[in-house]
Amino acid sequence: MRWLAALLCLLALPAWARDELHLYNWNNYISDETVQRFERECRCKVVQDYYSDNEEMLAKLAAGATGYDLIVPTGNALEALIRSNALRPIDKSLLPNLKNIRPEYLNTPFDPGNRYSVPYATTVTLIGYNQEKMRELGLPTDTWAVIFEPRYLQKVKGRVTVLDSQRELLAAALKYLGYSANDTDEAHWKQARDLIIRAKPYWAAFNASSYIKELTIGNIWLAHGYSNDMFQAQQDARRAGRRFTIGYGIPREGGVLSLDSMVLHKSGKHPDLAHRFINFMLEGKNASELTNLIGSGNPNAAALPYVMPELAANPAVFPDAEHLKKLEMLRDLDRHQRRVLNRIWTEIKVR
Repeated sequence: MRWLAALLCLLALPAWARDELHLYNWNNYISDETVQRFERECRCKVVQDYYSDNEEMLAKLAAGATGYDLIVPTGNALEALIRSNALRPIDKSLLPNLKNIRPEYLNTPFDPGNRYSVPYATTVTLIGYNQEKMRELGLPTDTWAVIFEPRYLQKVKGRVTVLDSQRELLAAALKYLGYSANDTDEAHWKQARDLIIRAKPYWAAFNASSYIKELTIGNIWLAHGYSNDMFQAQQDARRAGRRFTIGYGIPREGGVLSLDSMVLHKSGKHPDLAHRFINFMLEGKNASELTNLIGSGNPNAAALPYVMPELAANPAVFPDAEHLKKLEMLRDLDRHQRRVLNRIWTEIKVR
């Protein structure tokens, strides 16, 4: 009865809300088919704008960008948006499909009670690697040591990349040292800085953009990056008929779990349509399409029956209880902590 749903959606929308829904999202973070289906059902146009990281999104909004109905920030950026009073509260009475979200992804420290946010997708920051090269060199693939320890790095010098991200790289170093990814003790940050500086001569680059391609063509054998990017590299290498396989996994010390959520910006003109879009995205099949497209994790239990079996069974995409115990969501930092981290990051980059 999709025609009936579409008719009801159309009739329920006020005239001013029928035209355009403005979505500010990560690039390639929703399937074209999903967008087109929503546009058909609600007789509207989804207008998308894109950002490459949370800092870019926050900076654009801080500079005065307005008119976005929906944004998809990560947890620590969500925390910043709530603190700056930039969001509309969610009307849960308009979201019957909210029941599909797994309980472990609700009521996070960023947004207790989910007053402002609805979970969208997850990503784990981990290690991706050329399976054949790592096996040939006798290197471990289940520990951050392979990224930070010279005794391993000397075998892959110039063939390693790490994320060009203050928080992510520091978090990996902190986890390897036995600390929390959210540890803010300056002495521990300096230990992490020293660990990074010691390893830096062996790395090819700080790279947050092209490491998928570099892994796929075999220029890089080991990368610190995101689970959905590693999935993409794995698929690209397979399609290209490479003589090697890209593997990826969560280090035994743990890592970062990123939860991206849908939120309503106060400057948006179509909150009713935005709620309809959120509820639409909470349907299992619609939610599954992003996972199948880019290999993202999915907090939606109703999506699992539609997810490709190889992804559904992959603990790096859908962490089990044991893995979840070792994963942490990054929290926002205060101004003083940002200044200290910026100074440490500068020291890392210039050494």
